[in-house]
Amino acid sequence: MVTELLQKYIWLVNTFIRAGEYGLSLDDITGKWEDRFATDYSRRTFNNHRAAVEEVFGIRIECNRSTNRYFIRYSADVSDADAENAWLINTFTVNNILRMGKERLSGRVSVEDIPSGHQHLTTVMEAMTECQEMVISYQKYTSSEPDTYTIRPYAVKEYAKRWYIIAYCVERKALRVYGLDRVVDINLTGKQFKMPSGFDVDELFATSFGIYFANGKPMDIKFRVSETEAKFIKDLPLHRSQEEIKRDSQGVTFSIFVCPDKNLIMELCKYGPRLEVLSPESVRNEVRDQLQKALAQYSE
Repeated sequence: MVTELLQKYIWLVNTFIRAGEYGLSLDDITGKWEDRFATDYSRRTFNNHRAAVEEVFGIRIECNRSTNRYFIRYSADVSDADAENAWLINTFTVNNILRMGKERLSGRVSVEDIPSGHQHLTTVMEAMTECQEMVISYQKYTSSEPDTYTIRPYAVKEYAKRWYIIAYCVERKALRVYGLDRVVDINLTGKQFKMPSGFDVDELFATSFGIYFANGKPMDIKFRVSETEAKFIKDLPLHRSQEEIKRDSQGVTFSIFVCPDKNLIMELCKYGPRLEVLSPESVRNEVRDQLQKALAQYSE
């Protein structure tokens, strides 16, 4: 039921995004709804959905009283990839499009099998919206049997084609990160919790690389790449703090402000000879050592 409702909310948002700020009349939206879902759509149901869309996504469907047309103000910003709630809209929209595409365009749509755990997203979003505790059965890669935890879901975060829950674990009395693809079972408890004042998931991971909490002191890390590689790295930055600081005959130099860890070292090594860490020396040496170890495996 929750999944079906979310899909309808997102269909409603996308319908208004396509309409632009000129919007749609109630007859327009009723007709589109009945064509899509083959059910009646009353004014009352529409107003209930408007309220839910604002609560869940923070997107307001307004009414221009002079024309009696409904619209989303700055609809282009809502559909922008950098908009605050675009990740959820994009996730469900793309999933729906791909599912329909695989049904109607057999042999013409290819999608990677990604262990994202997105089937749990709707349940997690419901718990987050209602500030409700959950009990999860969680299978660690290092354990033979799943563990059970009571958690308070504060946020969700996507990284490297996987979804994660950032939650307070009641049993461990600490903030933890859980991969959704490792959640075996998930149930709402009905017990409410209070969100910490001023919690911001982006601030929490501001100096982290990936999905791990920052450990240690963040530092400026400078690296140089070729002009060609720079185009890829500008489109898909290594970190949200990434800045271009120099461009010369040797290539393009970027900087990121982050706490270095093994995951960052692995990411920098991934580029091989196409990326050179310039500073600090400790990070440069660690990348060099890892590349030398890799070379040694093939030399032997």
